[in-house]
Amino acid sequence: MTAPSPNAPTPHAATSSAARAPVEASPKPAANIPAPVDESPEAPPAVENPVPALADDSGKAFAQTEDRPKTDSAFFAHLKQTLFAAIQKDDPGHAQALFFPIEAYRQVKNIAKPDRDYETRLLKAFARDIHDYHKRLGKNPDGAKLIDLEVPEARARWMKPGSEGNKLGYFRVLRSRLRFTDAEGKEHALEITSLISWRGEWYVVHVNGFK
Repeated sequence: MTAPSPNAPTPHAATSSAARAPVEASPKPAANIPAPVDESPEAPPAVENPVPALADDSGKAFAQTEDRPKTDSAFFAHLKQTLFAAIQKDDPGHAQALFFPIEAYRQVKNIAKPDRDYETRLLKAFARDIHDYHKRLGKNPDGAKLIDLEVPEARARWMKPGSEGNKLGYFRVLRSRLRFTDAEGKEHALEITSLISWRGEWYVVHVNGFK
């Protein structure tokens, strides 16, 4: 191997152009800013009214059906809660929408003046019985709690036209029991004498007896 000449220039390390270029700072990551929260109150979900319509848009009353009522319907759950609340409040009007409707009574009853009989006999007895049952809740009616409205469904009967002075048939069940506890936790039961059907739902018609 030939020795390098003493006059040869001393080699210098090559300097790359990239090394001489200014180094740019890496961009900072964007701050994790949460999306704005809409704090406006949401509209509550619409609650469907469980009370069935009794007439069409023109006002014509719907006809009776032979559908057998059930105790697991939304309407029946509303009926027992509202009936008990009416007794607690001592307010028959609170549960009048759950009473056998006048639109149905006009079709069912085979008498000359069904509206008058409905107002002066049935509704009058209903109000009397609600007031009487209110007294049976004890000294603290607001402290009473509903357990259930027990309906002896196996004893429900289809009442054929003419069997009770009726033009139309309906299901009828007697001696249901409105069970509750009083403010001291003691259990009681109130008789609901008669429920009858209209278009597949139970309605109250006699609370405590037939008179």
